[in-house]
Amino acid sequence: MKKNDCNGKNARKVKETKFIHAMIPLVFLVGSLAYTLKFTGADPHIPIMLSGMLAACIAMFSLKYDWDEILEGILETIKSSMEAAIILLIIGMVVGSWIISGVVPTMIFYGLKIMSPSIFLPATLLLSFIVAIATGSSWSTAATIGIALMGVGAGLGIPSQITAGAIISGAYMGDKLSPLSDTTNLAPAMAGSKLFEHIKSMLYTTIPSFIITIILFTIIGNKYSNSQINIEVLNSILKTLNTEFVITPVLFIVPIITIGLVIKKIPAIPGLVCGSLIGGISAIFIQGVKVKDFVTSLQVGYVSNSGNEIVDSLLTRGGMNSMMWTVSLIICALFFGGVMEKTGMLSAIANKILELANSTGSLILSTLLTALAVNALASEQYLSIVITGRIFKDAYRKRNLHPVTLSRVLEDSGTMTSPLIPWNSCGAYMIATLGIAPWVYVPYCFLNLINPVISAIYGYTGLTIKYIDESKIKKGKFKNMVTTILSFHK
Repeated sequence: MKKNDCNGKNARKVKETKFIHAMIPLVFLVGSLAYTLKFTGADPHIPIMLSGMLAACIAMFSLKYDWDEILEGILETIKSSMEAAIILLIIGMVVGSWIISGVVPTMIFYGLKIMSPSIFLPATLLLSFIVAIATGSSWSTAATIGIALMGVGAGLGIPSQITAGAIISGAYMGDKLSPLSDTTNLAPAMAGSKLFEHIKSMLYTTIPSFIITIILFTIIGNKYSNSQINIEVLNSILKTLNTEFVITPVLFIVPIITIGLVIKKIPAIPGLVCGSLIGGISAIFIQGVKVKDFVTSLQVGYVSNSGNEIVDSLLTRGGMNSMMWTVSLIICALFFGGVMEKTGMLSAIANKILELANSTGSLILSTLLTALAVNALASEQYLSIVITGRIFKDAYRKRNLHPVTLSRVLEDSGTMTSPLIPWNSCGAYMIATLGIAPWVYVPYCFLNLINPVISAIYGYTGLTIKYIDESKIKKGKFKNMVTTILSFHK
C-alpha cells in the first residue's frame, strides 16, 4: 500500500511485515536484557528502549515506514495506558498514607498474632497474602515479613524452600488481587477492561487455586505440628510496632471504607485518592501526625527509624516518588510495544501463534504459554503483560471474548509465573531476598503453578468465561464446550 506524505505526494510503498522482521528486535531484546540483568546488574529500561529503536530502524529502512507514522503508534500506545500510570502514582500515595496512619502496621500486627507452630505454613500463606494485598507489592512482602518468616521457619526446622513457597504463593496472590498493585492495574489497561471488574474476574481462578494451595500447605505442615516456635523475632516486631504506632482495630475502618468504594463501583482514581485522604485523617487524629509530615509521606513515602531492622525495612516505603521507576519502565515497554504494533510486527508474531489457536480453549492456552515464554525470554513480568496483551487483544475481540477475560489470563500467567523463573527479575529478586537456591523453591509455589492450569481448564470448558455478546454463545453452548474438549485431546 502507499502512504501520502504531509505535502500530499505519494510516500514510499510500505512492505508487508514478515515474521523474521519481528523476530530480530525480539531476539535483540532477549539477548540485551539477559546480558544487562546478569552481567551488569543495571535496570532493564535501556535494553528495552534500544530494542524499540532497532524495531523502528527495521521498519523505516526495510519496511519503508515513515518516522511520523511510527511515532504516532508509540504515542497512541502510551496514551492508552496513561490512566494506569496515574493510578500507579496514586497507589504510591496510598501506601505512604496507610503506613503513616498506622493502617499497614495494624494489619501486620494482628496478622502476626495468628502464628502458632501447628499452622505455620498456612499462616505464612495468609500473612503474606494480607501484607501483599495491603501494600500491593509481592516484592515488599518478601523483603520484609518474608525475611522474618524465613527465620521463623528455620527455627521450626521447616526446609527453607517450603517456607519460601508459602511466602511467594501468598505474596503473589495478594499482589494479584490488590488494587494497589502495578501489574493489577497494567493488565486491564493492556486488555481494555476496568480495574475492579478485572479483580472480580480473577477471583474465579484465584480462589480455587488458593483453596488447593492452603490444603497442600496444611498437609505438609502437619509433620511440623509438634515443633516449638521461636517467638523472639515475632515479639521484637510486635513490640516495635506497638511502640511506634497506635495499634487499634479502629484503623481497619480505612481499608473497609476503601473496599466499600470499590463495591459501589467508584472509579479507581477517585476511589484510591479517597482511600489515601481517609488514611490522612487517621494519621492526624489517631497517630498525632502533623499535616506537613502526612503530605510528605504522600510524595516521598514513610521513613521508619525505629531501630528494628525488619520493621524499618518493612515500613520505609510508599510515596509517589516510589512509583517513578515502575512508571518509567512501563513507558519504555510501551515504546517498544508501540513500534512493534504500529509496524505490524506484533501482528506477524500473533499470526504465527494464532495459527494453532482454533478454539477459545486453545486461544487462552496460547495466551498463557506466550506470557510464560515472554517471562522466560525477556526476563520481565511487565513485558509479559504488555507484549502478550498487545498480541492477543484483537484475537479475543474477534472471538467475542470480553476484554476482562484477556486481562485475567494475562495475570494468571504473566504475573503468577514470573517468580518461578530464576533469571526473570522477579525470580532473581525472590532468590536473593529470601536466600534460597534457584529452582528448589519452585515445586512449593503451589498457587503460582496451579493458577495457570485452572485458567486453561476454564478456557476449554467455558466456565466463568465472559463474552462481549452473551447471546451469541448461549445456543449450543454445551455442544461447543464438548467440541473444544475433544479438539484438545486430538
